[in-house]
Amino acid sequence: MDVLIGNNATVVNSSIDKWSFNEHNLHQHLDPGELRVLVPALLGIICALGVACNLTAMVILFSNAHKGKLSLINSLIFNLMFADGLVLLFTVPFRAASYSKTTWNLGWMICKTADWFLQACMAAKSFTVAVMAKACYRYVANPTKQVSIHLGSILVVLFFIWLSACIVTIPHWLFAVLQNGIHGLVCVLIVPPEARDFMSVYVKAYPLGVYCAPLSFALMYFWKAYGQCQRRSSKTQNLRTQIRSRKLTLMLFSLTVAMAILWLPQWVVWIWERHLAEKATDGARLLISSPPPLLLTLSAQLLTFSLSLVNPLIVLFLSEEFREGYRGLWRRLTLRKQSLPKPKPGPHNPTSLQSPTPRPEPSSQLRGERHLQYSVSQGPREAQPQAKPGERREGEKEADRLSLKDGIVLPDVEQFWHERETGLQTDENDPVPWEHQSNEGKK
Repeated sequence: MDVLIGNNATVVNSSIDKWSFNEHNLHQHLDPGELRVLVPALLGIICALGVACNLTAMVILFSNAHKGKLSLINSLIFNLMFADGLVLLFTVPFRAASYSKTTWNLGWMICKTADWFLQACMAAKSFTVAVMAKACYRYVANPTKQVSIHLGSILVVLFFIWLSACIVTIPHWLFAVLQNGIHGLVCVLIVPPEARDFMSVYVKAYPLGVYCAPLSFALMYFWKAYGQCQRRSSKTQNLRTQIRSRKLTLMLFSLTVAMAILWLPQWVVWIWERHLAEKATDGARLLISSPPPLLLTLSAQLLTFSLSLVNPLIVLFLSEEFREGYRGLWRRLTLRKQSLPKPKPGPHNPTSLQSPTPRPEPSSQLRGERHLQYSVSQGPREAQPQAKPGERREGEKEADRLSLKDGIVLPDVEQFWHERETGLQTDENDPVPWEHQSNEGKK
């Protein structure tokens, strides 16, 4: 609904039948070229950073809920981030596009819904903060109490928050129209004569119901919750719970204060413009005859949109749970494809669970080994026939082939057979003493 223009001045009909206005007369002192580049660039930066931060926070909250950490407070924080994401995705790009043109070229549908959608998201955020303050106070009052809440109850709470936000902002959608201006179409809010009395009451009640009452309610309950956290428990086991409650209260209180401060300039501009339009229509003498200053209007819009970037940053820096979630998400994204270092192979650090394969040996050692095994199994009862020279060479070739095929022998096994062949074993280290005992007994 808002267009950055030097020729799109605030439209005020001097008749008593209706009053109309364009919310932002942003081109009074600065060069149009500077504004049409600077403001969309700032909005683009806010949009990119805000979408990334809010999306990350929502992923962490969804992951915690999937692990069984479902709570009303976390669900309300998720709803707050969701509303911030909607503002950044579906409001900031259209607002930046409208600022870069001198006329409204986004169509009738965007004109009807743009400002209503923004106001509905901001109202939903305000109501969410109020409900969150009440839930925080109930948790801090009795932190050891196990509260089980079902997903259906949470969805009902969120549904009524959004329903209330959409209903209370209907006039922004109902009275928004396209109108021919000096240099083209402009998107303005025109109130017909039959709705003028209603609109006069609405412009006074709307700021109270959407900004003043919810945030005052939230600040009151956060103050009570913080006072409850200051009471030290006599039991040592409850001190950790109190520290956690204090940190949670501080984080949610910071979200409320940030919203109250960053949203306040926009409400000043909102009331100022509507006061001018209403009094000009009635023909009354105005105490303030000039529109809001350009820098105030620009700053109010940028601060309102920057709130969607500040909220996830507050949650990140003041919540230990979210910091751990951010670290875990970063590790999963960066270390997913990195493999662990391979251990060095050795006799006490095998590379696999498979049994080691023997090392190739000389044919003479293999022949001695086989002869020793055969002699142990057969004993000295029968003499072995000597093999012919041709058969011996074939046996040596076959033994070499088998030894090369088998692989590697452990050093301990090789030393064992070497000692047996050379006779260097002592009685203490003899692994098969029964052989020597039998031989000595026969002798």
